Amino acid sequence: MDNFDGRAAVITGGANGIGLATARELARRGARLMLADVDGGALDRAVDQLGAVGVVCDVTMLDDVRHLADRAFDTFGAVHVVFNNAGIAYAAPIADVTHDDWRFVIDVDLWGPIHGVEAFLPRLLEQDDPSHLLFTSSFAGLVSNMGLGPYSVAKYGVVALAEGLARELKPTGIGVSVLCPMIVDTDL
Repeated sequence: MDNFDGRAAVITGGANGIGLATARELARRGARLMLADVDGGALDRAVDQLGAVGVVCDVTMLDDVRHLADRAFDTFGAVHVVFNNAGIAYAAPIADVTHDDWRFVIDVDLWGPIHGVEAFLPRLLEQDDPSHLLFTSSFAGLVSNMGLGPYSVAKYGVVALAEGLARELKPTGIGVSVLCPMIVDTDL
C-alpha cells in the first residue's frame, strides 16, 4: 500500500512507542487514525496531538477488541490498515517466572494479536478495499535469549501467526507484515 491519503488505520498500543511513532507517520501521509490503548491518559494526549479517534482497549479482552473493530468500521466505513502493536516488555529468568507472569505476557503479547485477527479479519475479507494487517513482534520472536522466556514464546507466536496469515491471505490481496525490532527507544 503506497498511498495512505484518506485511508483508515487502527493501531493498538497507539499512545506510546512504536504505535505512536507509526501513527505520527501515517497522519503525516494523510491517513485517518483510530488509536487504541489501555492507558487512557496517554491515549487522550496522542488523540489530541494527532486529531485521531481514541478507544480505550485492553487487547487481552476479545470483547474490547471487537468493540474497537465495531467503532472503526462504524466511524470509517472501511479499514485499510490494522496494526496489532500493543505489547509489553518482560524479562526474567524462566526459573523465576510465575504462572501469572506467563499468563499476563502471553495474554497481551500473543492473545492481543490473535484477538485483532478475530475481530478485524472477517470484515477485511468482506470489504472491497485493499487492506493490510501488521504485527509487532520482536527480534526475540526470531532468536530467543536468556531472561526472555515468556516474551520470546509470545513473540515467536506472533511471527508464526503473521507468516501463516501471509500465506493464507495472499490470494485475497490482504497484505500481512510483521515487525521484529531489537531495542527500541521508548518509555515502555
